[in-house]
Amino acid sequence: MIMYSLMALTAMIVSYFATWLARSLGNKYQLFTPIRLRDQHRKPVPRLGGLGIFLGVLVALLVASQSFFVKDIFRGNASPWGVLAGAAVIVVVGLLDDLLDLRWWIKLLGQLAAGLIVALWGVRMTVIPFFTEPIAITSYPLSVVLTAFLIAVTMNALNFIDGLDGLAAGVSVIGGSAFFLMAYWVHRNAVLLDYSDLATLLTAVIVGSCLGFLPHNWYPARIFMGDSGAMLIGLLMASAGIVATGQVGSGLYQRINGLPTVLPMLLPFMVLAVPLLDFISAVVRRTAKGRSPWSADRGHLHHKLLDLGHKDRSAVLLMYAWTAVLAYGCAALAFFAWDVVLPVVLLLCAALTVVTLWPRLAPGSASRKDG
Repeated sequence: MIMYSLMALTAMIVSYFATWLARSLGNKYQLFTPIRLRDQHRKPVPRLGGLGIFLGVLVALLVASQSFFVKDIFRGNASPWGVLAGAAVIVVVGLLDDLLDLRWWIKLLGQLAAGLIVALWGVRMTVIPFFTEPIAITSYPLSVVLTAFLIAVTMNALNFIDGLDGLAAGVSVIGGSAFFLMAYWVHRNAVLLDYSDLATLLTAVIVGSCLGFLPHNWYPARIFMGDSGAMLIGLLMASAGIVATGQVGSGLYQRINGLPTVLPMLLPFMVLAVPLLDFISAVVRRTAKGRSPWSADRGHLHHKLLDLGHKDRSAVLLMYAWTAVLAYGCAALAFFAWDVVLPVVLLLCAALTVVTLWPRLAPGSASRKDG
């Protein structure tokens, strides 16, 4: 735990100062994108935050490769370097999109290329989650293609929710911390010769880098992470989730009545439940209207919260809360029986539903709307 915490701290410190530098350069050279109708801000803000987050990740992983305990992750293993190479590619693609507004299909090709790099260097899906028994993927080409596809979907999901100050970074911190605790617990309780783990390291670095970036991005934001930052976080989160699939079959989860057989694979989806729900609804909504799934609009979950009557900060905090309940609720299954966890999660979801709808449910809300 100490070494992972030190790597997270390294990522946080580097990300904080690197983001400050990116913000200064963006303002000095006026590296702004035009303000769109769906944007909440009305003053130009640089979108170079992805650089700060990436530098935090880069330095932390380089330090980890030479540090006690965690350096074992890199010994004879190309996977960490593949993740880093894929991250570098997607940051470049994201920066070009932030500054030049690339066509959607060019950005998608860049996402798939980054995903293929990660897959070809060793981080690949080996099983498909299924409740009775995980289905093994025996075909190497299929494993590579599915991995690249999953990484691309995750990158778009994170990118789609990056619409309010502090939203994407905060959701990543909350979800990533739940994932970190789960991945760490799995390895500490397994019978292994080496307890170091790439999934745990990646989630620690994600949390650290986002924590370093968040002070610059909290409302009112002085810099945005842009597509480069959102897609980077998506790639890292997906890579950590795919690595965690290798933990299936350890026997650690049998006491939870079968559910934990696929828990390491389900947790990444619960961590990203809010972004993935937003992504799926956006694709369905736009396709139904005969538009490209990647065409921008003002129909995301955070826009719906604003339309309900929430302010920017309360909308962000609500999405934090939903992410925490879903992610930590899933992670809790590793520690407590499902019949204890499920009622608590359902109760919290009911309470959050009331809070979410309160602007419309509150006495006088209808009259205020009519007025």
